[in-house]
Amino acid sequence: MLFLDPASDTPLVGQIVAGIGQAIGEQRLRPGSKLPSIRKFAQTHGVSHFTVVEAYDRLVALGHLTAQRNAGFYVRGQGGETPPEPPADEAERAEFDFDAQLLLHKVFQPLGMELRPGIGLLPEEWTDHDGLQRSLRALGRADPSRFSGYGPTKGDVRLRGRLADKLGDARIAASPDHLMLTSGASQALDLVSRYLVQRGDTVLVDEPGYHNLFLNLRLQGARLVGIPRTRDGLDLAALEEALQRHRPKVFFTNTRLQCPTGSSLSLAVAHRLLQLAERHDFLIVENDIYADLDPDGRQALAGMDQLSRVIYIGSLSKAIAPALRVGFVAAHRDLIDELVPLKMASGLTSSEITGELALDVLLQGRHRKHVKQVQDNLARAHEQVARRLEEVGLEVFVEPGAGLFLWARHRTLEDATALATRAKEEKILLAPGQLFMPDARPVPWLRFNVAHSLDDRLYRFLERQSGA
Repeated sequence: MLFLDPASDTPLVGQIVAGIGQAIGEQRLRPGSKLPSIRKFAQTHGVSHFTVVEAYDRLVALGHLTAQRNAGFYVRGQGGETPPEPPADEAERAEFDFDAQLLLHKVFQPLGMELRPGIGLLPEEWTDHDGLQRSLRALGRADPSRFSGYGPTKGDVRLRGRLADKLGDARIAASPDHLMLTSGASQALDLVSRYLVQRGDTVLVDEPGYHNLFLNLRLQGARLVGIPRTRDGLDLAALEEALQRHRPKVFFTNTRLQCPTGSSLSLAVAHRLLQLAERHDFLIVENDIYADLDPDGRQALAGMDQLSRVIYIGSLSKAIAPALRVGFVAAHRDLIDELVPLKMASGLTSSEITGELALDVLLQGRHRKHVKQVQDNLARAHEQVARRLEEVGLEVFVEPGAGLFLWARHRTLEDATALATRAKEEKILLAPGQLFMPDARPVPWLRFNVAHSLDDRLYRFLERQSGA
């Protein structure tokens, strides 16, 4: 067991890295020996899982450890040799941790799962591969000197212009100067969080809501207060009570086809939210990354507010390809100008190559048709999945008929994490509601990605749980 001093000037991550490195150097940890799991180390030393994840990752990068898929972390042998692969039965018994802080490290890995109704991506076969190939070929013919520099700090001006036109179609008046490109919506949320939030600030968030945002805000030292989602968006009574009690400076909310519930703000709720923002003097960060998946073209808060109290965050990754990593922030020009130094400090400028690729895709005449096809596929999947979930005994929170997600609960279970653990044994990856709660408390709800929930094996598993 290491001695960790939270009061030390050396961050906890650095203390763990130094302590384990010293133990390896002194041969107290021998080559091939297995380190405690991330959960066990965190519990033993009273630190967060995220701290242990970062420390272990650094030790792997330094060459002290090797990570064995589905088995854990081992001390690397001399000369860089890696320990032997663990027996198959040990890999099967490897800990599957549903802690919200570890979700980001788990959900993007295959995990050996055959069915993945808990992930947040469209199926690979729904991607417009032909359109991407066409744009990649066009990019390959471009003059390479165009990509020899870092590019504009706010991102490619032509792409910002196209996005401004797109926002204009959604009744949000914006020029290219009102926009800044980011590496996906996650970087946009990170930059806005660092700009707005200081340690000790109370921040309002959706409950349930976006797990990555919760982790980011906690790293900023924020105190999170959840506002319950309802079938038409938000619990306004709970919101008003929270505003009276906590006087927050900002509310982060996913307004349309929300992750994980699939709910959207009704027009009445949206109007009331803007009135409360004016009365109580707080900002709203509108995370609208699923706008392209909405066939109804609902009015965004930013369109009703015209970027007065609303900071708008969007993404191209959902409708084009997750690996594209092109997001953006739309806000007052002055606020965008103040975000630029934060962006440069964390990642300099946006990738000109991905920006050029995204622009070419948007300009293709086939892109609009592709988005419509995705919307139609999701609508059909929603109808099928909602009915089948009900048939095996689950209650659906709301049926949006669009977007990626349905939020449903098992009527006989209080903690969906137990169900997800049993599903893992049958190589089914579920997303229990605990992952999406600001306080990570167990709940009976699960998030289902309808596009990945069409396999009969999922419903045979859920039906057995209902019978039990």
